[in-house]
Amino acid sequence: VHDHSQVNVRITVKPGIYHEKLVIPAWKKNISIIGAERATTIITGSDYSGMAFPTKDFSGNAKYSTYTSYTVLVQGNDCNLENLTIENTAGRVGQAVALSIEADRIKVTNCSILGNQDTLYTSKDGRNFFKSCLITGTTDFIFGEATVVFQDCTIKSLTNSYITAASTTPEQRFGYVFFDCKLIAADGVDQVYLGRPWRPYAKTVFIRTEMDKHIIPAGWHPWPGDPMFPNKEKTAYYAEYQSFGAGANTTKRVAWSKQLTKAQLKQYTLKDIFGSWDPLAKS
Repeated sequence: VHDHSQVNVRITVKPGIYHEKLVIPAWKKNISIIGAERATTIITGSDYSGMAFPTKDFSGNAKYSTYTSYTVLVQGNDCNLENLTIENTAGRVGQAVALSIEADRIKVTNCSILGNQDTLYTSKDGRNFFKSCLITGTTDFIFGEATVVFQDCTIKSLTNSYITAASTTPEQRFGYVFFDCKLIAADGVDQVYLGRPWRPYAKTVFIRTEMDKHIIPAGWHPWPGDPMFPNKEKTAYYAEYQSFGAGANTTKRVAWSKQLTKAQLKQYTLKDIFGSWDPLAKS
C-alpha cells in the first residue's frame, strides 16, 4: 500500500482467526479492509493496561497502557473496516481496548467489536461512522472524544456498569449519536447506565433506540468525586428522542438530561453532524 494514497486500496481477508496487533499508521490512508464474513474473519488480541511488555518500549515504558492495549489501531484517514470481528480477549482485568481509532472519516460496517472494559476508543477530532455493528463490553466500553454516529447497531452490556464515557471537547457540536440502535444485555445484567461524562462537556444522544430492561430509570450517571472535573452534570449534554422498550421509561430520567423535541431533532442529520463528509457515499 503506497503512503498517502489518493485512491482507495481494498484488502480482502479470508476467513480465519488472526492473532494480530494491527496498526494502520497515519501515512497509510484510503485503505479498506474487508473480511469474508464477520463471524469467521476474526482479528484477536489480549493485551491490557498494566500488562508487562516483553522488554521496555522506545520511551521506556515497561507496561501497556489503555491506549496501547488495542488489538486494532487506525490512524490513517479515510479507512473502512467491513465484515470483521475485532476482539480483545483479556477478560475482566481492567482496560483492554479492541478497536482504537485516531483518525478522521472512518467507516466501520457489519463488524463485531468485542471486549470488556474500554472496548472501543474513539480519539481526537475524528469523525467515525458505525453501521450495523455489534459492540460488547462492561464499563465505559464506548469512550473518547470523537464525533461518532452509530446507525442500526446492537450494543450489549456484559455487566452492570456504564455504556458510554464521552470526553467531547467544548468546541464540538456533537459527540456520540445513536440512531435506531438496540441496547441489550447478558443474562443477569439489570443495572446499566446509558453513560457518564468522562470530561465535563460530554455529549451523547440516543435517537429512536430500543432499550431493554437493564437500562435503569435514571438513565445517566454524573460521575461524582472527580477532583479534576467536579459537577460535570452541569455541562454535559445527554439527550434522547423516542426511546422505546422496557428500559425506555424516561419519566424518571435525571433532571439534567433532555428529551429532544421534533424541532431539535432536525439538527441531527449526517450533514449537520459530519459536515462535508458523507459516510454513505460510494467510495
